[in-house]
Amino acid sequence: MNILDTVIWLINFAAAHGYAMVFIAGFSILGLFAMSFSGSAPGVSLRRVREREGLLHGEVATRGRAVSTARRIVFRTLAFVMLANLVIGILSLTGVPITRAYIHEHGQPTTGTVDGDWVTFTTPSGVEYTIESNFFTPAVYPDRDAYLPSGEPVVVRYLPGHPQAFVIDSAQGPR
Repeated sequence: MNILDTVIWLINFAAAHGYAMVFIAGFSILGLFAMSFSGSAPGVSLRRVREREGLLHGEVATRGRAVSTARRIVFRTLAFVMLANLVIGILSLTGVPITRAYIHEHGQPTTGTVDGDWVTFTTPSGVEYTIESNFFTPAVYPDRDAYLPSGEPVVVRYLPGHPQAFVIDSAQGPR
């Protein structure tokens, strides 16, 4: 299994669900960044009062700071991941082929059918996949706006280790 294929597969999830990613990331980023600041932890005000009054023992104060620091790092990491998903979602919605070109170039071709927003194809190992290709971020490359009649055979290219990352090859499809 190729590491780059795995990275493209992960990025492709955000690109394939661009509309949802914009809303999920847009609403969660503010909360995640807010949780990543030191004053946002529950009980911080009480801890500050206890420290000021000298009521906290040395080891209890250090343990609380270590947990708080770990918590801030985790929430900042999640916030930056969601920010990346927001950017990927916006680019995908505007038609930028973030992962489509790589999948088209390195993907294994097979035939499939389009039924509305669903693409069905079978891999050489005999496993059949039915995966969504939604209206807002269609999995079509190189011509994103190509007409694909429902029920007609199309050429689907997918990453061999990750068949969920696929594109419909509009250059070889019906005209």
